[in-house]
Amino acid sequence: MTGLATAPLGGTIAVVSAAVVGVLLVVLLVRGTPLVAVADGMLVAHRARVPVRLLGRVEVLDAERMRQARGPDLDARAYLCLRGWIATGVLVELRDAEDPTPYWLVSSRRPAELAAAITAAAATPG
Repeated sequence: MTGLATAPLGGTIAVVSAAVVGVLLVVLLVRGTPLVAVADGMLVAHRARVPVRLLGRVEVLDAERMRQARGPDLDARAYLCLRGWIATGVLVELRDAEDPTPYWLVSSRRPAELAAAITAAAATPG
């Protein structure tokens, strides 16, 4: 669209402006994608972090169960880190008496690996 909009100014300007806008869009998409990881005793989901020692049950959700969890079964107090293009994920129970959040619902392309990483980190002393 940028190339078409700037085409009357010349072919070179149209190509350069379209390329610049394309690169900017890719950078924004990459920077806006939430990071989900287990590192240094913490579960990180986008900007939120929670120590794994405060986590309880971890449930791997297939596409159908994830649809239920983020729809009819959703608790409004839950923390959500969802990406619409990813159908599977994990539900992680929180056991923090001071936090009203009952669980985190996190989308993941590899939910079984994420659940295993959370479980392993929680079992590690320290």
